[in-house]
Amino acid sequence: MSIEEESKIQEALVDRTKKRKAEDEIEIDLKSSVPLSKKQKRLLRRGKITLEELNKKFNIDPDSVEEFKKEKEGKELNEKEDDVDEQKTVKKEKKFGVWIGNLSFDTTKEDIIRFIIAKNKNSEDKVEISEEDIVRTHMPLAQNDGKKVRNKGFCYMDFKTKEQMEYVVTLSETHLNGRNLLIKDSKNFDGRPDKNDLVSMSKNPPSRILFVGNLSFDTTDDLLKRHFQHCGEIVKIRMATFQDSGKCKGFAFVDFKDEEGATKALKDKNCRKITQRPIRMEYGEDRSKRQVKKKPQEAQTKRFDLPTDNGSKRPERIETKSAEKPPARNFKKKNPHVDSNNRLKSSVALASAPRASAAIVPSTGKKVKFD
Repeated sequence: MSIEEESKIQEALVDRTKKRKAEDEIEIDLKSSVPLSKKQKRLLRRGKITLEELNKKFNIDPDSVEEFKKEKEGKELNEKEDDVDEQKTVKKEKKFGVWIGNLSFDTTKEDIIRFIIAKNKNSEDKVEISEEDIVRTHMPLAQNDGKKVRNKGFCYMDFKTKEQMEYVVTLSETHLNGRNLLIKDSKNFDGRPDKNDLVSMSKNPPSRILFVGNLSFDTTDDLLKRHFQHCGEIVKIRMATFQDSGKCKGFAFVDFKDEEGATKALKDKNCRKITQRPIRMEYGEDRSKRQVKKKPQEAQTKRFDLPTDNGSKRPERIETKSAEKPPARNFKKKNPHVDSNNRLKSSVALASAPRASAAIVPSTGKKVKFD
């Protein structure tokens, strides 16, 4: 291209009002290589696409591919170094912590620190604890919209040595701010409910009925029967359905012959998904075992022998009632046709009055003529 042609093209690009000619158009080589875009690099890092697939669709510049590989290797090395540093720091800073629960909501960090130090001074134990030995005190605070700041009833404390931690655990059940503290090792998880143990997590007591929730709307009775048939003999399946479509509402009750079937279904991990959908299971309420409270029976009639005038005893029945009923009140209904003076209303009186006929009646008198 000559210098004149280039100047014409630049003028055509600058002046928008001037129409471009075929000579002024810019030529683009579609077969030339294309560098990797940010989106393509992000997909490659996540493993959602490969370089071979990108090369089939686009002619990618090999220099950009090499740059991407170098960047990836450098990031991996940095991540490994960071992991190693974190592991070293964790090994060096080995924590000996305790969990303190059942705290009064008004208790502060300073109260707990002073309490532990005072107890340590008065004790005969050889372990000594000072404020410097308490590495960390973490007390979560409740959010109450700008009101008085209160704790959530528990906190964590870390110490320098294991002996200090074990001594603080011995202070469990001691009194602080009107509450008996519960202190234990922060790594001790005894007493926590196991989320995988559905038997202990169930709200209802053990029964032969199994509640199944979070079902798909396409679930059928046959599908539930096939899913739970290995757990025990199924007597009946009661599924909640919509009236218009007849499809499942999302929950059902599976009635087994005995409690072992429902318990086995709760313990079996293979039963916790139906068609790759997690379901919720627990014991259902067995209404056959429900105890109905009986109403208190009325006191029975008793006979007492009362003396007569002759001296002989005569039987007399005396009824004893559990609660005497109040006497019935007689309410007189007010007559709607009578006013406050006990007189008939004008409208009622006129309604029953005789009325003259509106028809034409022939005359029965004598005609008198005057001269």
